[in-house]
Amino acid sequence: MRLAIRNGRLVDPASGHDAVADLFIADGRIAALGRAPDGFAAEREIDARGLVVAPGLVDLCARMREPGAEGALKREMRAALAGGITGVVCPPDTDPPLDEPGLVRMLRQRSREAAGARLYPLGALTAGLKGEVLAEIETLAEVGCVAFMQTGALPHDNGVLLQILRYAKTFDLPVWLRPVEDTLAGDGVAGAGAVAGRLGLPAVPVLAETVALHTIFEMQRDTGARVHLCRLSSAAGVELVRRAKREGLPVTADVAIHHVHLTDVDIGYFDPDFRLDPPLRTQRDRDAIVAGLADGTIDAICSDHAPVGEDDKLLPFGEAAPGATALETLLPLVLKWAQTARLPLAQALAKVSCEPARILGEPTGRLAVGVKADVTVFDPQAHWTVTREALLSRGGDTPFSGYELVGRAILTLVGGEIRFDRKSGSDSDFR
Repeated sequence: MRLAIRNGRLVDPASGHDAVADLFIADGRIAALGRAPDGFAAEREIDARGLVVAPGLVDLCARMREPGAEGALKREMRAALAGGITGVVCPPDTDPPLDEPGLVRMLRQRSREAAGARLYPLGALTAGLKGEVLAEIETLAEVGCVAFMQTGALPHDNGVLLQILRYAKTFDLPVWLRPVEDTLAGDGVAGAGAVAGRLGLPAVPVLAETVALHTIFEMQRDTGARVHLCRLSSAAGVELVRRAKREGLPVTADVAIHHVHLTDVDIGYFDPDFRLDPPLRTQRDRDAIVAGLADGTIDAICSDHAPVGEDDKLLPFGEAAPGATALETLLPLVLKWAQTARLPLAQALAKVSCEPARILGEPTGRLAVGVKADVTVFDPQAHWTVTREALLSRGGDTPFSGYELVGRAILTLVGGEIRFDRKSGSDSDFR
């Protein structure tokens, strides 16, 4: 279909372009910006006056709950599109884990049938994610895994991790790791500090993150393997990544959007909606994360979407399942961060578009002639209240429940095809 999106504020984070202009789409790709190509005849015109036209968001961590929960993928994909997200990275901690080619093929097939956002599966680094035996990562790469991850924490055996990184370097395969030393994290459910002490909650010390980072960087120096660090949470961790980058180690890092805005104080009196993994930490840690985003130490922001059943949250804080629904709140929370930090819109959107696309090695996340037309059109002034009823995701628990947020996707295109149109009201079937 040939589309013309007119009068919108075109923001391309990759180039820094930010101006009112028209966007033209043909054959699933961007045909032109500003002026229509010769002979271009639009089959549909969209008036985006007062709206922002930007690359679709690319989310580096969103759990779709498939394999696992029957029918979950279609609903969560719908939630992603409603959030202006056109690409989602699915971690391998599904049920069962993504450690076999057949499971990856099945997930990708269901994703195509769901007609949602683009799905980028991560393969399990070790069989069953047990941290003991290397999974068949080369075979998993052949069936579509974009990278390989050990979720939760580093393998118990450092020898296994060293073998993984050497193998990955041999085949130039990217490795994604959670910087968590689980023998130090133990059964902690809150960030170590005054709040956890006052509430009597088992705590996760910052040391669990920094010891893991030291281990990863030493092994990178030995192997030269590429590593992406998932969900930094501490000031000390951010500083270690900053030093590693200055040294020239091949490392990138992301942070969950919750840790850009919240601290351990927000737990209040044992509110299970704030039970997250990694746990929320202190104001100092949050300030360091914000500074790390501004100076490029942290490359990307992800939703860390993990829909949790209502029954699993209606438990005491320490027993509640960690996680939160976050696909539909990612965009407005990024806009809120940009406003608070007084950042240009293009710079803020880069953390959820061209930068995560760069980490994935995907030619998306930007508005340029010839690239795939993955586009979101959003209203930067739309006020809405976060409630379970307002969200399309199966899980409605979020730390931002009851908040009034500003900014909402109106239209989401994947490959030039309109996959979500808020004005059509077609999302009602998914509530």
